[in-house]
Amino acid sequence: MIDHLVYATDDVDRTAKDLADRLGVAAAPGGRHLGYGTRNALISLGPDVYLEIIGPDSGQPPPAGGYWYGINSIQTPRLVTWTARLEHIERVAAHAHAQGYETGDVHKVFRETPDGERLSWRLTMPTGAGDGLVPNIIEWDPGCPHPSETAPKGVELVNLRGHHPDPDAINAMLVALGVELPVERAPLPGLSALLDTPRGPVELV
Repeated sequence: MIDHLVYATDDVDRTAKDLADRLGVAAAPGGRHLGYGTRNALISLGPDVYLEIIGPDSGQPPPAGGYWYGINSIQTPRLVTWTARLEHIERVAAHAHAQGYETGDVHKVFRETPDGERLSWRLTMPTGAGDGLVPNIIEWDPGCPHPSETAPKGVELVNLRGHHPDPDAINAMLVALGVELPVERAPLPGLSALLDTPRGPVELV
C-alpha cells in the first residue's frame, strides 16, 4: 500500500548528507522530474517501499505552476506526505470523487535517471487537502522497475503514523481513497515514520 515517503527540502544534496549521518545509509541520486523543476535522491525502506528526498533542480527552470509541496520555501526538511500505490488509478480517483474527496487530476510523470533511463508513472498531484496525511496515489507503468529495487538498502520502515487536530476529517478522506493510516489527535498536523537503521531506531518527521 505505501509506495514511498516524501521528504522535502530546499537542498537535496545537503539533506541527503544529513540523512546519511543519521541513518547510516547514503541515498543515491534518483533523477530529475522533467518539466516540474525537481530532482530527488532515494533510499530503500524495504520491499516495494522507499524514501524520496525531493527538492529543486537547478538544471531546470522553476515550474510555471509552482513547486510541489512548496519545496523552494521549506526552511527545515521534513516529511510532507506519503504516496500510496494502487491499481486502476483513474477508477480510484472516480470512487473518491463519489465519496466527496477530490484527488486532483491524474498526471503522467517521467523521471530521468542519472544513467539516462526514463521511468514513468501516473500520479495524482498534491492538492493540499489533508495536510499531507492523505496520500497521493501512484500507479507505475508496466515494466517500470520500482525504485526500492535499485535504491541503497539497509533501512526498514517499521511504521508510519499521522497526527492532526481533526483526525475524523482525515480518516474520512482516507476511507474515500480506500487507504489506511493511524491518525492521532494533536495540536498540529504531521507525519512520523519509525525507521530501523544501522544507527538504531530513528524517527523521521
